[in-house]
Amino acid sequence: MAQQRNTILITGASSGLGQGMAREFAKQGRNLCLCARRVDRLEALKAELEQQNANIKVSIKALDVNQHDDVFSVFNEFKQEFGSIDRFIINAGMGKGAALGTGYFHANKATAETNFVAALAQCEAAMTILREQQQGHLVTISSMSAFRGMPRAMTVYAATKAGLASLTEGIRADLMKTYGSNSPIKVSTIYPGYIRSEINEKVKNTPFMVDTETGCRLLAEAINKEPVKAYVPRWPWALMAFLMKRLPLKWVLKLS
Repeated sequence: MAQQRNTILITGASSGLGQGMAREFAKQGRNLCLCARRVDRLEALKAELEQQNANIKVSIKALDVNQHDDVFSVFNEFKQEFGSIDRFIINAGMGKGAALGTGYFHANKATAETNFVAALAQCEAAMTILREQQQGHLVTISSMSAFRGMPRAMTVYAATKAGLASLTEGIRADLMKTYGSNSPIKVSTIYPGYIRSEINEKVKNTPFMVDTETGCRLLAEAINKEPVKAYVPRWPWALMAFLMKRLPLKWVLKLS
């Protein structure tokens, strides 16, 4: 039985999946630590959530996850404010990019730095607090694209999400070495399928796309179960994960 996590920190909370998950956890009565670059959006979200549920506390802080020292400072400030943080959701990311060799190294580099190096900083800061507390839940938001190499604009994005998934499993492996199979610190990798958000709002006619509200409700439900990994929505993405890992690349490209 998964524990009740009363205080949840979400990065990249000003839009998209981060914003949607904040709304879902607020409905469940959880206290929230929300951080992102766009403070005006965070302020509006804080007012909305506190109006909907007067029994929760919502704290917001400006954070550019590529400023790595700030990641540690902000996480620690939230910890001091709330006393403990029960769950960290490492969600901040970006989707810029283009086929390698076409003159867009700057965009591919920005995606690599934000989705992997900055995620490493967030995981490091979160795990420092979780180890100190000797309890809690680390969640990373990967992607179904992590299972195979992807073409064009998705090439670097998919690689970073594969790296994040591997990093997360490595953290779990390390905790198993320390605590055995019953670690008080739980670690989950979440693989979202096609959920409508700002990062993909211009993509049209995509099969199996679900709206933001539905997708974020399913994300929150999956996270609360504290699985080792979860595909969201489960249908058809659990089957797709099985196929993507086994089919020849030319067939995977037809599925993507």
